[in-house]
Amino acid sequence: MARFRNNKKKGFVKPVVKKQKGVDHVTGEKMPKSIVFTREKLPGSLKQLKMDLRKLMLPHTAVDLKEKRRNNLKDFLNVAGPLGVTHFLILSKTETAPYLKVARTPQGPTLSFKIHEYSLAVDVAQSQLRPRCPQDLFKNSPLIVLSGFGSGEQHLKLTTIMFQNIFPAIDVNTVKLSSCQRIVLLNYNKDTKLIDFRHYSIRLQPVGVSKRIRKFVQSHQVPDLKNLQDVSDFITKAGYGSESEADDEIATVTLASDLGRVNKASSKSAVKLQEIGPRMTLQLIKIEEGLCSGGVIFNSYGNEDEKKKKAKEEDKMNEGDAEED
Repeated sequence: MARFRNNKKKGFVKPVVKKQKGVDHVTGEKMPKSIVFTREKLPGSLKQLKMDLRKLMLPHTAVDLKEKRRNNLKDFLNVAGPLGVTHFLILSKTETAPYLKVARTPQGPTLSFKIHEYSLAVDVAQSQLRPRCPQDLFKNSPLIVLSGFGSGEQHLKLTTIMFQNIFPAIDVNTVKLSSCQRIVLLNYNKDTKLIDFRHYSIRLQPVGVSKRIRKFVQSHQVPDLKNLQDVSDFITKAGYGSESEADDEIATVTLASDLGRVNKASSKSAVKLQEIGPRMTLQLIKIEEGLCSGGVIFNSYGNEDEKKKKAKEEDKMNEGDAEED
């Protein structure tokens, strides 16, 4: 029996590009992942600070990690490779102050910070009249903003690179606005040489829309109109008009796409930041070439390696002078 060939042309099928797991799709490099731990016994407040830092680093961190006192740095380094961990955040405590080390695995560098002051997320929430922490706030990594680090000094450049790489990069052309819910701000003060570390939630509100209308649109609940003569009174009555705090042009942006039920594309919305903690005041003490070891690139108290070299050179000069005599 003869076979008939189907002459219909097949349409072009666009190939499906599968995203590789564990790869940052913006940079093409390994997705930044971190472990926050300590190698010693900490007081209760620093234990909570450790948990707050783990929550801040979500979703690419081990929240429920349980370390033991007998675990050393090599133990954490052994598990870092199979788990794809790229950064260590190590908390420690001395008699004078607590310290935070931020290290790149497996070969460094390592940045050591002295924590001058800190406030827990609980303390920040208790200081606010209406603390805000939605359930989906930690589903995506925070944005990172660095201010005051552009002086050109080597240690500030290394600090900038370290913190930029500790969170996934974003592509401003393809990023979804709904994924931008948090922001980490680091501000360097040139006079005091201290770094203010802050963690905020991002909230958008449409400009010119009353608070009462926003709640109605978001909740879909029927408003209480029993004391009003007409539905229009719900909007026009004194006290129910525009209560937006965002009529300032500086605090507004024009959205490229819809975000939620209230914020629509091509409309102006106000960007509001609300601190969620933790809060820290840091001082960069030392930068080491390796993972918590190696040559000292920067030391706030003076470069130890240079001091040793100068001391050796002076000793040699003194020995040479003694031989001549």
